[in-house]
Amino acid sequence: MTEQHLLTRSTRGRESLDITGDVAALVRRSRLACGIAHLFVRHTSCGLALTENADPSVRGDLETLLQRWAPDGDPAYRHDLEGDDDMAAHARALLTGVSVSVPFADGRLLLGTWQGIYLFEHRARGHRREIVVTLLG
Repeated sequence: MTEQHLLTRSTRGRESLDITGDVAALVRRSRLACGIAHLFVRHTSCGLALTENADPSVRGDLETLLQRWAPDGDPAYRHDLEGDDDMAAHARALLTGVSVSVPFADGRLLLGTWQGIYLFEHRARGHRREIVVTLLG
């Protein structure tokens, strides 16, 4: 069986939003005993990642690394139609990825002790983001 849901989140600009609870709630309400929760974000300038959920400084450090690897306004970029953060956001989306898969059983996600699911906004200003959650079981 398969179930599909759409999560919509508004961001305030560059940030990482913990969406673990939202996905866990979908799994709890599901009719599926066990399977895979597959998440896919429908945008090219944000991403999804599994990362540590205990210490927020980890996500701050990840943002520091993303800024180093894909800086805003690099003069080598040709794609800047929407501003200095345009191409950098696309590159950061490649680095974080646009999908994750997490197994579940008995109504709960089978994440590790310190793992959480995060939506990473890579644009400097806020956006409305859509995440397709497909539960396969």
